[in-house]
Formats: sequence, structure tokens, C-alpha cells
Amino acid sequence: MTLPSQVPTLRGDGSVVLRPFRDEDVQLVVAAASDPLIPLVTTVPRSGSEADARAYIDRQHQRLGEGEGYSFAVESARTGRAVGQIGLWTRDLAHGRASTGYWIAAEHRRRGYGRAALSALTAWAMGLEEVQRLQLYVEPRNEASWRTAAACGFAREGLLRSWQQVGAERRDMYVYSIVRS
Repeated sequence: MTLPSQVPTLRGDGSVVLRPFRDEDVQLVVAAASDPLIPLVTTVPRSGSEADARAYIDRQHQRLGEGEGYSFAVESARTGRAVGQIGLWTRDLAHGRASTGYWIAAEHRRRGYGRAALSALTAWAMGLEEVQRLQLYVEPRNEASWRTAAACGFAREGLLRSWQQVGAERRDMYVYSIVRS
């Protein structure tokens, strides 16, 4: 399968649907803005204003056309409400590599949404001809996220020292990958 020209809708294990963002997802973005970490490591606006949340959603729609990749809202299949975001970032696709990142809003954590979303995205991405390696970066102290990566078959490859600016400081990141065999 080759890369689609539009953000597809992906069905996970029955608990999540990955889909393009919608206008009604504004409240999710507003809620994520109050998280102490999400706005520091993503493009979620810190302001928490509805106007900035709408601008964030607009940017998610533009990512594919700008060559950055696919941004999905993570929707609870049970409630039909968005609970987070996950992306397939394709800037290094010419080298057979893509990366992913995800967040789940605080009120929806510990329900398996992150694992189900990463599993669905990974299965889809590894089925694309262009993707030979899928990688992600996780702060060492974000145990829930690195456990999610491991549960979805990602292998921890190492520690990237001072890898990313997070707020006012440089932070180390674990790098995880899954490769086509």
C-alpha cells in the first residue's frame, strides 16, 4: 500500500478510531492546553483559548499538504468523542523512516486509548511501502508512554542525551523503533 493523499480513518482494536480532526474537537484541545507537559512537547497552544484551539485543528489539517505527515484525532469508539492525538510524521520518508508521537488528555488516561491508538497507527504505517522503520521519542520519566511503546512492539534502542528542548531545559529522550523484517 502506498501513502494516501488524504488522512484516512483507521479502526483500532474496537476501542479507538483514528480520524481527521473535526471542529467539535476544540474542547479536547482546550483541555490539553492545561496539561503541564502536552503544550511543552507538542504544538497544542498553551493559552487554552477556543480561537487558538481552532487554529491548532486547522494546522492538523494542513500537515499532510505541507509534507509533514498525518495527524489523527484519537476517538473513543464507545463515546464518539476525541480523547487525544497521534501522528505519522513523514519528513524522513525518502530514507524509509517515519516517526510517531501521541498524547491522551489527562481525563482519558489509563483506559488503554494510547496503546490502542499506537497499535492501530503502527499496523497501518508498517503496511505502507515507503515505511521501513517507525520510531518515537519518549522522556525517560514518562513511564506510561514508554510502557505503551514496548507493549506495541517497539524496541528501546538507546538514550539520546539532551535531545529536545522542553520548556526552559534540554531533556534526554529514549528512542524506540519498530522495523519491517
